[in-house]
Amino acid sequence: MLFKRIKPIDQIIATAEKKSLTRQLGAFQLTMLGIGAIIGTGIFVLTAEAGQKAGPGMMIAFVIAAVVCAFAALAYAELAAMVPVAGSAYTYTYGVLGEGVAWIVGWALVLEYTIAASTVCVGWAGYVNGLLAHAGFGLPHFLQAGPMDGGSFNLLACLIGLAVTALLVVGTSKSAKVNTVLVLIKIAALTAFIFVALPAVKDQNFTPFVPNGWGSPMGGIGVLGAAASIVFAYIGFDAISTAAEETKNPNRNIPIALIGSLGVCTIYYLLVSYAAVGSVGAQPMLGPNGMALEPGTPAFAAACDGSQALVCSKEALAHVVRLLNHNTVAAFIAFAAGIALPSVILTMTYGQTRIFFTMSRDGLLPSRLAKIHPRFHTPHVITLITGTFVSLFGALFPVGILADITNSGTLFAFMMVAIGVLILRKTQPDRPRPFRTPLPWLVCPLAVLGCLLLFLNLSKEAKITFFAWGAIGLVVYYLYGYRKSHLACGTEAG
Repeated sequence: MLFKRIKPIDQIIATAEKKSLTRQLGAFQLTMLGIGAIIGTGIFVLTAEAGQKAGPGMMIAFVIAAVVCAFAALAYAELAAMVPVAGSAYTYTYGVLGEGVAWIVGWALVLEYTIAASTVCVGWAGYVNGLLAHAGFGLPHFLQAGPMDGGSFNLLACLIGLAVTALLVVGTSKSAKVNTVLVLIKIAALTAFIFVALPAVKDQNFTPFVPNGWGSPMGGIGVLGAAASIVFAYIGFDAISTAAEETKNPNRNIPIALIGSLGVCTIYYLLVSYAAVGSVGAQPMLGPNGMALEPGTPAFAAACDGSQALVCSKEALAHVVRLLNHNTVAAFIAFAAGIALPSVILTMTYGQTRIFFTMSRDGLLPSRLAKIHPRFHTPHVITLITGTFVSLFGALFPVGILADITNSGTLFAFMMVAIGVLILRKTQPDRPRPFRTPLPWLVCPLAVLGCLLLFLNLSKEAKITFFAWGAIGLVVYYLYGYRKSHLACGTEAG
């Protein structure tokens, strides 16, 4: 039943044009949208998380995550150019594997984008709380973290989520222009970090290089556990393909933006992680049994109390530079993160609202969710709903737990897209492909296997959450979407 009701690709494109979003994004804006999502929490905040899981071996984890995501990006580029409409992996799956599987993918992407935006809210709050504390204006501790992280309510994480939601309701074009400026600020901060930290690299900080081993199928720790978390930092290219319907000349601009943003960001990741590890070290905090503690837990928070270790910092890059006695540069990096991380929240929330918009346009969710604001021309109803949940999750949960939950949905979507490319190569070999995945029978299986390996190395809590969320999604689909789908009714949204 899950594999029935395949929606023809020509029908997908025709449906989109009946209730369509304005095409207003060019290649440069789209590439900046991707860089804005990729160079964000992963490099500013998850550097500490990766260090706790893998020690200096997190550099290998960055490479592993980049390679897996590069394979997935090549698959995304082919499908995004062939099917230039909003919805990303959900839309592609609908046209290849059928409505039921498409629903599961879309439901997984809802989890991915919502929790991803919440993760960045928490990361942003960490930098801004640090900046305020060093300036003598720190908030009370109970307002600096959620209940699982030693506080009560992360006030700043909640407020930034609400602010970004308001910006998205006002309009995509304004948001994208603001985003471009924020990306440039972020790159300037990372460049400053590299110039300060790189000369301070010491060989002894890389020993032991892999203190927690390579990881295990139980997940959550080791180099593969760190790589599974770091995938979070590369999901920006996925957000590019969700913006396809608002892109001018998508057949040309989407592949350029996908490959370009991933390439630029990977180079920065490697430079920054090498400089951070080499300058101050990144050995994990150990429990009484000599094993590395899991980030985002009360035991880890207790072990980090009063510690200056990189893995304990909620403002990792500013913390490194401060330890190197460059306080002015540290303040600049913290300020830049505070200014620029909202660009990531914006991109993730934007991607989530567009997926919900497309699912409701297909009849799988109530059509009122796809309502377009008469003045701002944005899907304001679903934007407001999404933004509320993003803000609440950011206020209540720690960054380590949120990041791993995000990646469960991410990796599942990546696998479905790679499978979809191969199926379309067989079933519709003559369909025009403005961008063709090179060596598809090598690249796509490697993408699937790589994503599966990283999925198995996520924390146990993340995997349980993913399957529980998926079960809820199937119930919703059979109670509503299966009966109300436009394909089931033989109608299309007009």
